[in-house]
Amino acid sequence: MIATPEHLKLKAKFFKGFADPTRLAILEYLNDGESQSSEIAEGLSQSKSNISNHLSCLLDCGLLRNRRDGRKIYYSIRIDKVREMLDDSDKALRQVYDEIAECIRYG
Repeated sequence: MIATPEHLKLKAKFFKGFADPTRLAILEYLNDGESQSSEIAEGLSQSKSNISNHLSCLLDCGLLRNRRDGRKIYYSIRIDKVREMLDDSDKALRQVYDEIAECIRYG
C-alpha cells in the first residue's frame, strides 16, 4: 500500500492517542479490563476532570468505548489490536530502550 499524504495524516492522528503520557496511561490501565473514570483517576493519581478530558479524546478518536450501567459509565478498549499494540510496543521498547532514553530529539 502506498501511503498517501491523507493516509499519513490520519495515521499520525491515530498515534496521538498513544503519544500523550496520560492517554497512554489510561490505555495501559484499561488493558486489564473495563473501569469507571473515578477508578482510573484514583489508579493513576490524576484529577477526575483531567481523566475525563482524556477519556473524551480517546472515545472521540475511536480507541475506547463506554457502556452505561444505571448511573455508572464503564470504559474499555474498543479494538483488540490496540491491546496487541500496547504489548508489542513494550517488546520493541525493550530492544531500543537505551537509545530512546538517550534520544534528545524526542524531548
